[in-house]
Amino acid sequence: MDFEKEMINRAAWVRELMKEAGAKGIVLGLSGGKDSALAAIICRMATPEVVGIIMPCESKRNYEKDKRLALLLAEKFDVRTLEVDLTPVKQAFRLAVEGLDESQTPMAYANMNPRLRMITLYNYAQRKNYLVCGTGNRSEITMGYFTKWGDGAYDFNPIGDLTVREVYKLLRYAECPEEIIKEPPSAALFEGQTDEQEMGVTYREIDDYILDGVAEEEVKAKIDAAFCRSEHKRTLGRIYPE
Repeated sequence: MDFEKEMINRAAWVRELMKEAGAKGIVLGLSGGKDSALAAIICRMATPEVVGIIMPCESKRNYEKDKRLALLLAEKFDVRTLEVDLTPVKQAFRLAVEGLDESQTPMAYANMNPRLRMITLYNYAQRKNYLVCGTGNRSEITMGYFTKWGDGAYDFNPIGDLTVREVYKLLRYAECPEEIIKEPPSAALFEGQTDEQEMGVTYREIDDYILDGVAEEEVKAKIDAAFCRSEHKRTLGRIYPE
């Protein structure tokens, strides 16, 4: 991979999308993680009009480590930041929907976080005539490891074709703070959560399978099953065929 060419080409693509849409800038969620870091760096190469919104939502980690790493990234790459606490919104929303049904599964409740963040990003984007940048990588997308109409909603995604392995390489080329690179991947939907633990496979295994077609049978079966199970998440929604 020609790292310099990759970064330049992706930034040029973002500029072209902005021109086509007549957009004045870009907004994205700054989580403190690797994917949002690389997306922000590429967007900042494309335009100075980039806003990263830090959106803590109930998780203690959001207020501490995630916020600190997001600000670290923003300071180094000159990304303007805003912050909005979505915790009271989430709690009020839970009360509002309680009457729909007796059940409220932990994951259904946790998935409110990325959906509330999506609403926040699009609200800001519409006010400012900005585009919303997605921050999911190819490995996550393959596994369906994102929230439909949450972090899976965006106007464009400059890193969606990159595996986690490739994201790491470009971050190191861009001289992203090492603390961000070394942090175990986590959506931070609840305390102590990590991506790999929840998926039951490692990103190394996923990337070996995607890039080289190499995987143990048990791992291959898990990835194939996750891909098939999450196919509906990679489309806008199916319409009855004529």
